[in-house]
This record gives sequence, C-alpha cells and structure tokens, in this order.
Amino acid sequence: MAQMDGMTIQQLFQEKTFLYVSAPMVRYSKLAFRTLVRRYNCDLCFTPMIISESFVKSQKARDSEFTTNSGDHPLIVQFAANNAQDFADATELVAPYVQGVDLNCGCPQRWAMAEGYGSFLIEQPELIRESVRMTKARVRNDFTVSVKIRIHDDVRKTVNLCQTAEHAGVSFITVHGRTPAQRTEPVNYEAIRTIKDSVSIPVIANGDVRTVEDAKRVHEETGVDGVMAARGILQNPAMYSGFSETPLCCIQDWVDLALNLGTPFLCFHHHLIQMMEQGTSKADKKVFNVLTSTAGILDYLEENYGIAYNPNKDLATDGVAAGMVEINR
Repeated sequence: MAQMDGMTIQQLFQEKTFLYVSAPMVRYSKLAFRTLVRRYNCDLCFTPMIISESFVKSQKARDSEFTTNSGDHPLIVQFAANNAQDFADATELVAPYVQGVDLNCGCPQRWAMAEGYGSFLIEQPELIRESVRMTKARVRNDFTVSVKIRIHDDVRKTVNLCQTAEHAGVSFITVHGRTPAQRTEPVNYEAIRTIKDSVSIPVIANGDVRTVEDAKRVHEETGVDGVMAARGILQNPAMYSGFSETPLCCIQDWVDLALNLGTPFLCFHHHLIQMMEQGTSKADKKVFNVLTSTAGILDYLEENYGIAYNPNKDLATDGVAAGMVEINR
C-alpha cells in the first residue's frame, strides 16, 4: 500500500502557534474518535498505547490494535516498549501509513512499570536514547520519533533526560506534569516551563487540560508548542472549538461516524456516556448508562434529543475516507 500523503508533523509545528493534541487513551482514541475530534479543531491525534512486542509478533494484534484511513492524519502511533529492537521493528510496520511514532515513558500503572514499560523508562535514559537512535535510523527524514514522559521529583533529572533524548535525535517531547506516583495532585507547570526552556525541540504539555481556555493558559504559562488533552477531550470532543460541553451536533457526528466505521457497542456506548456526562440529569443517566444495545441507544437519542442515525451518510465526501488501512505482513 502506498504511503499516506499529508502535512508532516514538523510542518504542523512550523505553521501553528501551538498545537491542539488528542492524547493516547487506551480503548478510546481509535479511528472513529480521532475522526470526530479532527472535525472540532484538533490538530494532531495519537493512537492508544500498543505493546510493541505483540504488535511485531502477531498479525491478530496488528489487525485489532491498528486501523486507519486516508483521512486520519497527521497521526502518531504510540508504542510501549522495553527494548530498542521492539520499538524500531514495530515502527517499521506502521511507518508507511502514519506520520510518527511515540515511545510511552509516562504510563504510571503498576503492570506497565513491572514489565519495563511506561514510567519505568524515565529512570532508563540510555534505553530511551538507544530506542530513539535505532528507530530514527530506519525511517524517512520527515517521520517523527517522540517520547511522552512524566516528571521526576527532582526536575533536574527530567531536564537531563530530555536533553539526552534531544541529543539522540528525538523529534519532540510530551510532558505530563506529574510524577509517576501522583494522580490528582496539581500539575507542575513550572517544571514543564523549565523543560521547555532547556531544550530546542518542540515540547507538548499534558495534564488537566479540559477547555480551550485551559489550553491557552497552559501555553501562556509554559511557552510550550502544543497542549494535549485526555479526559477533557474524552468528555467534550468539541473542546478545542471552544464549546464548554459536548454540543448536540458533535453527538450526532459521533453516532454517524462510529456506526458507519463499525465501532463495537461497548466503545460506542462508553464514548456517549462520557460526552453526555455534563448535560444529562442523574435520572437520565440511570436510564442511558445501562442500555444494552445499539438499537436501544438510537431509540433513546432520537426520542430525547432528536438525533437520528444516518446510515447513508457518505463518509468519503464528508471528510472521512471509507477505505481502511490495515497492516499485513
């Protein structure tokens, strides 16, 4: 299959004051959701985290974990890897179809760290350097290789880590402004500012961005080149367009996109639960959140919101190419 065309991520950084980014979210940031947020001013999307070892070894894993199409760009695939070989091998498989890859050095979950993934890697700067170098040597010049990290208690260690990655050739760095042990504590934007001032590559800030006003404030406070949202954009996919909560037009778009792209029921339903969290009464949530079929959801949406699924919507002419891209090896 031919390489996908479109603006490179380097060009995106050059042309925009700062980027609006959708985070890698397990189970959630898949093709239909990425397509939705692109309609509402999101500049760059990540896939969910994919385990590189299984992705390289298993055709079944490739079929289930990675799907894209010609409208799904610019796109970055995020991999979890505990060695440079797996990261580079997985990257070679997706490189013809995306604009970049990202090494997950930020996941704080115990299982990930126990396997040598995620935040475990922020204590392994040499492994990060080797992973970046090996992977960069196998891809085209306009293909980005980035890392997403959490910070250390001692920010000087994080600065040293980022400078090591920069010297290895990393394209940009995303910084979640919490340590691996922190969950709901305030984001350390001062640390992100320090990191941004210490490197010459683009830096994206992540953590507690729930509105477009939050994004602009974080940009002003830190000087970063982009802002990444996770929970905020999950609850309101139109946040980067300035909506304070998910508008009905966005819910309508989700219904049409998700079903026309074959989104499984649980994913379809869970996204709607998140999107409707703010504008739905407790009584209505008790009804909607326990629905067990797509037909039941569609009946509920049409009866209560006037939203009707359009199965004849032409995705190919509505900003979404109908043809899927899957990797065969």
